Amino acid sequence: MHIGVGVIGGGSWGTTVAHLAAHNAPTTLWARHEATCEEINAASTNSRYLEGYQLHPDLRADADLAAVVSGADVIVMGIPSHSYRETLMEVARHIRAWVPVVSLTKGLEQGTRLRMSEIANEVLPGHPFAVLTGPNLAKEILAGDAAASVLATHDPVVAGHLQHLFNTNLFRVYTNPDVVGCELGGALKNVIAIAAGMADGLGAGDNTKSAVITRGLNELSRLGEAMGGQAVTFAGLAGMGDLIATCMSPQSRNRYVGEQLGAGMAIDEVIAAMNMVAEGVKTAKVVMELSEEFGIDMPISSEVKGVCHDGLSAQEAYRGLLRREAGLENHHYTF
Repeated sequence: MHIGVGVIGGGSWGTTVAHLAAHNAPTTLWARHEATCEEINAASTNSRYLEGYQLHPDLRADADLAAVVSGADVIVMGIPSHSYRETLMEVARHIRAWVPVVSLTKGLEQGTRLRMSEIANEVLPGHPFAVLTGPNLAKEILAGDAAASVLATHDPVVAGHLQHLFNTNLFRVYTNPDVVGCELGGALKNVIAIAAGMADGLGAGDNTKSAVITRGLNELSRLGEAMGGQAVTFAGLAGMGDLIATCMSPQSRNRYVGEQLGAGMAIDEVIAAMNMVAEGVKTAKVVMELSEEFGIDMPISSEVKGVCHDGLSAQEAYRGLLRREAGLENHHYTF
């Protein structure tokens, strides 16, 4: 008997994961736009987000959320953090008992500062929950480049079953019981990617950018561990791996935001011109709230928050970082 997969969210990453799952199981993608569903069903393409890339021919799409959810044995949530709870509440009206939920979202909820697994525990108590995360750029995967990801869940039996749903010859899925660390790694690295992008926009060299990435990993690891994540997770695919890909790739939307800010654009202009959500912009404010709560000094994240929310320019942010006194490399309070 085949397991049916329902993927909620027709953006670039939701569509890509639906494409991967379609290799292993009957998969239906829910998208808000009827035109997107019709295009996927007729041509196996999603030109709104993935122009020029071919999807698995067996992938189906449907704009009827109730139909997709009620017929699925596994639900995959590819929804931005700002609408995650609202969409999950709608999913809850139609989901069958004990159906696992897999989250693709790399962000934190505004106001509550909750991770997606914590939201799922409130909205869908009792349902197994997992996170699929890692250095996964959608277009590279669709182009056939090899990639690796992490499936994080507390239940090893659930992990084993879900792992096989997403594994393909070129997409290798590892399992990890550290849900907290994997979720935080995915959310926090987006903030550092904006800083790395600002370095590009300002014309800084690779030395500067590598320093930002390395010290950024230090920041997210310290906060992540303080919040219950494991150090080894932040040194792996869900931490360092995802951070490198997001900070370096021209495909990274968060790096792109930073690059435009470094080039002198205002944050509102950057966001208005984008077709997709850059989670790091909203996460920056949440990260600084958490940094204060847990007593973790996070100078890079602080400057990103200043640029994205407080009217600071990218030039001023980098001058602020350079003014900080250098100390021991592994001391917790140095840039």
